[in-house]
Amino acid sequence: MSTVFEEQPDLGDLDLEERHALRRVAGLSTELEDVSEVEYRALRLERVVLIGVWVEGSLASAENSLRELSRLAETAGSQVLDGLIQRRGRVDAATYVGSGKARELAEIVAAAGADTVICDGELTPSQLRRLESVVQVKVIDRTALILDIFAQHARSREGKTQVELAQLQYMLPRLRGWGESLSRQAGGRVAGGGGIGTRGPGETKLETDRRRLRARISRLQRDIADYSTGRKVQRGQRRRRDVPSVVIAGYTNAGKSSLLNALTGAGVLVEDALFATLDPAVRRTVTPSGRGYTLTDTVGFVRHLPHQLVDAFRSTLEETAEADLILHVVDGSDAEPEAQIAAVRGVLAEIGAGQVRELVVVNKTDSADPVALQGLRAREPGSLSISAKTGAGLAALRDAIEAVLPRLDVQVKVTVPYSRGDLVARAHAEGEVLTAEHSADGTLLEARVPPGLAAQLDAALDDCVQVQA
Repeated sequence: MSTVFEEQPDLGDLDLEERHALRRVAGLSTELEDVSEVEYRALRLERVVLIGVWVEGSLASAENSLRELSRLAETAGSQVLDGLIQRRGRVDAATYVGSGKARELAEIVAAAGADTVICDGELTPSQLRRLESVVQVKVIDRTALILDIFAQHARSREGKTQVELAQLQYMLPRLRGWGESLSRQAGGRVAGGGGIGTRGPGETKLETDRRRLRARISRLQRDIADYSTGRKVQRGQRRRRDVPSVVIAGYTNAGKSSLLNALTGAGVLVEDALFATLDPAVRRTVTPSGRGYTLTDTVGFVRHLPHQLVDAFRSTLEETAEADLILHVVDGSDAEPEAQIAAVRGVLAEIGAGQVRELVVVNKTDSADPVALQGLRAREPGSLSISAKTGAGLAALRDAIEAVLPRLDVQVKVTVPYSRGDLVARAHAEGEVLTAEHSADGTLLEARVPPGLAAQLDAALDDCVQVQA
């Protein structure tokens, strides 16, 4: 695929024709060379052309966004044939790329043999309908593509419910009927003898579909509220035990699940694909000194994450907003790590987690450019560089986590009778044991424990417990 665009030194001097030109983005085609393999894949993969509108920022940023769209399309199971960018002052309100360029896009689609156009942005219902009528193939936008990937990857009942809710909320304003489906359905006897009170104009097919969608959305929202209640109960139990919570957040495919496995040995799915993790995984682990805390892997974020997904996954993302620490994982090998950081922080602020303490963790240092890493560390003071794949930097990360976790403020020194070994076990599980010695009377234990456990020790052992603030 040839590149027919060269960046101009001063974008303000571009003439009208140049500003409205379509530009191919090199390196996006996934066409296969083996003809037999192409014929086989064509049976099960959609053949797509990508289109983006560059309205702000640099050309490199616009091309990176389209390359990310290409990866999203491939993750969804599509075969990318071509990718184009149009330079405009703003997105066309009618057809996204402008009526003239929409006709040119139709010619490119026909020449490439594509059956779908994917736009790098969220289209309004009218833009979707008008562009589709011009190119004469299916048109979807970035939001619909991301929702489709989520639908493919959801595994748990909660995850499927959240994705379905997001899809229906996206679909509701975009319902449209064709031909006779919009004709009036007569009420009363004409409709089948509904009887008194039923005579009237009836509903259009579109109105019926909307009513059903709204009813389904209400049902899904109730189900998600039930899931949210269960999560609140679990978080409340951890808070009563004063177990610190650490959440791993970051851009999709930044290596969050790999980091969870490296720190806890969790064995969760790790895949070099966008949005491989949708269902959060919570694992218990300990600091180097033996203090327990929970580590939660969350769904990855992306530029322009659909607000329908943020709303649908809000009950899951509440885990992030109520955490003691966020490990913000950044892909150090990405071309624009700063853009990833900005996108993630935007979503964190949207879900109310902007005030939670954050530790930036730059991952994939084994494949990143050392110069780019040095610049990123300068722009993010206090960040740590690691490789979850090789294990480099993990020891320093564990120490950093322990240093920033909230400290337990009650220290106990107690001789625990051997008959109350359960209290010793709880001190190890919920607190930080400093010393443990065995004597004739029991286990001499010195530890920092949650206030609740200290009170229970005091009540159970009477004078055997000496609590020191």
